[in-house]
Amino acid sequence: MKSKLQKNEMMDIFYQRSKEHGLKITPQRTVIYQELLKAKDHPSADMIYKRIVEKIPNISFDTVNRTLLTFSKIGIANIVEGYGQPKRYDPDIHTHHHFRCIRCNNIIDLHNKNYDNIAVPEEINKQFTVLNKKVVLEGLCDKCRKR
Repeated sequence: MKSKLQKNEMMDIFYQRSKEHGLKITPQRTVIYQELLKAKDHPSADMIYKRIVEKIPNISFDTVNRTLLTFSKIGIANIVEGYGQPKRYDPDIHTHHHFRCIRCNNIIDLHNKNYDNIAVPEEINKQFTVLNKKVVLEGLCDKCRKR
């Protein structure tokens, strides 16, 4: 669970990056980002929408979806690909990786220095500029494995 200090620091980054990219800090953007910070389940846009529609009844799903995409573009959230499912979002912008359960689609954060330090093959470096490396392990979570 993120401590209050970390959430405050992340809100500071939200304000700073929004300003750097010329984005107004609207109540909608603020509520969406705060809800994303509270989430532990790497939520989709639909999940975030359902969580905030009571707070902001006139907000549209499209606003939530576009806002989350904008957050990923300005570097305050990462997209965790849904592998055929809707995109999921992660407010943790620090280096980490994921485990995804192939049965229940639960996504769990992994922190592993060996994965952080995976070398990019030279033939890839010759052809491309690698900006980010992410490892996704897939399998069955404890709950699904016990079923």
